[in-house]
Amino acid sequence: MSDSRNGVQRPPAEGVYADELERLRAWDPGPVPPGWQLSPRAVVKFVLGDPDLSVRRKFVGEPELVARVMITLATNRGSMLVGEPGTGKSWLSELLAAAISGESTLTVQGGSATRHGHILYSWNDGLLAAEGPTPRALVPGPLYRAMKAGKLVRFEEMARCPSEVQDAVLSILSDRVLHIPQLTGEDGIVFAREGFNVIGTANTRDRGVHEMSAALKRRMNFETIRPIAGLDDEVAVVTEQSQRLLAQSGVPVEPDPMTIEVLVTVFRELRSGQTIDGRSTDRLSTMMSTAEAVSVAHALGVYAHFIQEGRTGPEDLIHFLIGATLKDQEDDRRRLRHYFDTEVARKKGAHWQAVYEMRHLI
Repeated sequence: MSDSRNGVQRPPAEGVYADELERLRAWDPGPVPPGWQLSPRAVVKFVLGDPDLSVRRKFVGEPELVARVMITLATNRGSMLVGEPGTGKSWLSELLAAAISGESTLTVQGGSATRHGHILYSWNDGLLAAEGPTPRALVPGPLYRAMKAGKLVRFEEMARCPSEVQDAVLSILSDRVLHIPQLTGEDGIVFAREGFNVIGTANTRDRGVHEMSAALKRRMNFETIRPIAGLDDEVAVVTEQSQRLLAQSGVPVEPDPMTIEVLVTVFRELRSGQTIDGRSTDRLSTMMSTAEAVSVAHALGVYAHFIQEGRTGPEDLIHFLIGATLKDQEDDRRRLRHYFDTEVARKKGAHWQAVYEMRHLI
């Protein structure tokens, strides 16, 4: 995926939707919270869309949930988005940061190896040896920069970080101040400016080796991001997102509607263990998320353009479906075969029959 203007594979939301943000700024009647770029009304329109302003819907979810997260960020409490992988937690946090702060790239990718210096500040070893601890030798991290600029910082997988990293975030959320003991005077203290806050994400499927501290939980409001409820909504999301990715890839191929219907239906049924018409079915251990479905649709389009002269068939869909669903659990192959024999075989339509006839590839 490349941006033809500057070669960026994955431009941030504030770049992709710069025209929409500019239209919203021109329309925005306010009021605007201190430090924000847009009013809460305009932020909601940016995330959920407004046809009258030619603003596309970018996130499928309850408007009330988006409003709660947004209002939390206007207070002195952080916001934590939790849910299974692929439900759009990171995407929602990016959209909110782009609309509220005009910048979504102040990001911490949490994990067991994350340390104090990755999030707050570290030192330039050469300058530190030559000059000692001076402001010039200090290397600011995302939290430091967000506090100084009055912007949102996105903290991915915060719950997986070691306790000392969580304690550093806790201190900042509590006092809104960062002390740098190596420096003196005004250089040794950073006060958070209006607009600063933390929006975190946590994966409920893989929590890692660390648990989020109770004290840190008390300083953040939690919102659960659930899978997209409606089939039509999920089909629309996969279609729109795969179209966007294909355009960024320079691939002039449109996603096939029948292929997207099959792909999304299979993912939904194997994810939930229930068919669209309410029958119980197999459930795979792999996370069959909307994001994974988008990846498969994108890969099919790229494959069609570069290998298949713009066309793909049910055989190609099955091969890419297998690559996305069958990882290291051999029982999943048996479950997938059983699902095809008991559920795909029952579905009506020539496109479903063509897919069923490829079951021997599993």
